[in-house]
Amino acid sequence: MRSQESIVAAAKSKGNAMKQSLGYLILAGAIAVISAGEPAEAQEKIFELSSTTFKDGQMMPVRVANSRANFPRNENCVGENVSPQLSWINPPAGTKSFAILMVDPEGRGGGGVNHWVAYGIPADVTGFAEGEVSKESPKYIGGKSRLGVGHYSGPCTPPNSQPRHYTFVLVATDLEPKELPPGLTKEELTAKIAPPGPAPRRDKGTAGIVGLFVKPAT
Repeated sequence: MRSQESIVAAAKSKGNAMKQSLGYLILAGAIAVISAGEPAEAQEKIFELSSTTFKDGQMMPVRVANSRANFPRNENCVGENVSPQLSWINPPAGTKSFAILMVDPEGRGGGGVNHWVAYGIPADVTGFAEGEVSKESPKYIGGKSRLGVGHYSGPCTPPNSQPRHYTFVLVATDLEPKELPPGLTKEELTAKIAPPGPAPRRDKGTAGIVGLFVKPAT
């Protein structure tokens, strides 16, 4: 028969093994919880652009299209030129101002149409309400669109065609809000943000969404 001392030693050894196993389980559980939380935390830090007027990759409402009042010669302008709501979160570190571009890449034979060029948006601005940038605003500096204006100009998409992909690009920059003059074209603006040659780039990050639009069938 086993002595009392050996029985006690065996019990202690078994208890220590159970404690060690329990410790491993707790540690594994903690690692699993931390690992599960990492994607959500990383997602929260992504620089994102969104809109309540339309969902990314979905059709935009007719009201965002340009109006005949703004472009009398174009019968494809069937809307009210109401700019979509735009908002953004998690700007990159070092951001001092934002720029926004709205481009129709399929327009003008694939050469693209610049519908809106804006910049000098202060870093504390987090978005624009629906219709807010259909006119000039102190919250941004207007560049020059294809129509030669600094405010939003909506789509005038031809009928009987696939919906076009109106792309909104938000650029975070380290430019001071008043650093650039008004009236810059898209090409002039992007040359300031990402100069050719050895000059330092001024962009800190980009985000974008796409809204589809086509002239409704009558």
